Amino acid sequence: MLRVLNGSRGCVVAACGSVRCSGGEHQGLDALVGFRRDLYGCLTRRRDALVDLCDALVVSGPVLSLPYLSLDPVFRRGHGSVYAALAQGGVQADRLRDLLAAQLPAGPPLFAVDPSVWVRGDAECSPGRGVSCHRSRHSAGQPVVAGWCYQWVVGMELARNSWTAPVDARRLAPGENSNLAAAAQIQALLGRLPPSDQVPMVVFDGGYDSAQLTVELGGSRVQVVVRIRSDRVFFLPPPARAPGQVGRPRRHGARMALDDPATWPAPDAVLTCDDEQYGHVEASAWYGLHPKQRTYRDPDGLLRVVPGTILRVHVSRLPGRSRAPKTLWLWWAGPAGMRPDLDMCWRASIRRFDIEHTFKFGKQILHWTLPRPRTPRQADLWTWLQIAGYTQLRLARPLVADLRLPWEQPVAAACLTPSRVRRRFRAVLAATGTPAGGPKPCGRSPGRPKGTRRGPAPRYPAVKATA
Repeated sequence: MLRVLNGSRGCVVAACGSVRCSGGEHQGLDALVGFRRDLYGCLTRRRDALVDLCDALVVSGPVLSLPYLSLDPVFRRGHGSVYAALAQGGVQADRLRDLLAAQLPAGPPLFAVDPSVWVRGDAECSPGRGVSCHRSRHSAGQPVVAGWCYQWVVGMELARNSWTAPVDARRLAPGENSNLAAAAQIQALLGRLPPSDQVPMVVFDGGYDSAQLTVELGGSRVQVVVRIRSDRVFFLPPPARAPGQVGRPRRHGARMALDDPATWPAPDAVLTCDDEQYGHVEASAWYGLHPKQRTYRDPDGLLRVVPGTILRVHVSRLPGRSRAPKTLWLWWAGPAGMRPDLDMCWRASIRRFDIEHTFKFGKQILHWTLPRPRTPRQADLWTWLQIAGYTQLRLARPLVADLRLPWEQPVAAACLTPSRVRRRFRAVLAATGTPAGGPKPCGRSPGRPKGTRRGPAPRYPAVKATA
């Protein structure tokens, strides 16, 4: 049962306290209302049906297929409008990226980049599918699947929670270089961020090339942190040439093998601290090391030396794990003359795993990979609706009270998870209203003329990336 508190502002509150709109919560409600209004402006065709569809995918429970979303009361149209919204709808992607960048959480500008695969193994009529690695699904005995690979860029918080702030998602073409695509996404994002004294930091997983990202983002004001394997080999700068020494100058100095402590020189910086989750933390840094890379060359034709900083992070325990923790190795690169903040780097690398929670929540709860669209354009549109719905849940965090299940432990209002906020979001929608217009009556469609046939749809094999 809902009771109106302030009719002029459209603010309602559930009798059990599910929506809190007193005092400072009015500002959060206004922010959510403004985001929904701006989201409506980012949509082009079928915008009314798309807004209703976005609301339905957020509040609906488990569904078997896409048309089941039309049975939810927030979707005020028939099931045919669901298909028509994805088939004919449109979104201004750059305008929506600007809107998402304006909703980043307060704190240091911290971001993570990681890909996720929308598996479409049997969709032979869908173009643009590529073969990507997958951890849990296999094809012909190999951990690969056919589908659309989306590379996400999300903002992160240093606080201990599973929330992220997605700001961009790009579908990678089969065989496209993910490092170059990530560099282009980051450069575009930097242009959308407000001016700040803090240098943004972007964290990557081990599947990315640290040297290539460093070169491509070398002219930007950004810090790059990449997780690297523990068997990598790096080199110190070569020693100075002796007077009168002839021959070709050396390009590599002493060798540092990460799996051989005997080759490690004395670290240039060391940080030790105690953390509530990870116990005793020790971080070491070596400045000015470089790998051997074969992608970029100097004007004289020689392979370019790409210097960076190697970080070694070791913790005494892992939260919720009984096994011994492994050593974490990181690559850091930033603007000229800047040194890495060791405490910030190791904490940012730990928070990078929050993007995995976002992927899991999107696929299992928000039905990201539930539909089976024919074209990649429809998949792109559905992905933007997922990001918009998730952003609304994050903006609704200060507006809802906890609605826990009998077997769940109570948590503070500031620690609510996306799933718990989603349980109350239906009441939030009643408070915010919708910018979409109501359904318009229309006549009955004549259907396909009798005696006509479409014929078989064209087939598109999955493209394998070449070396």
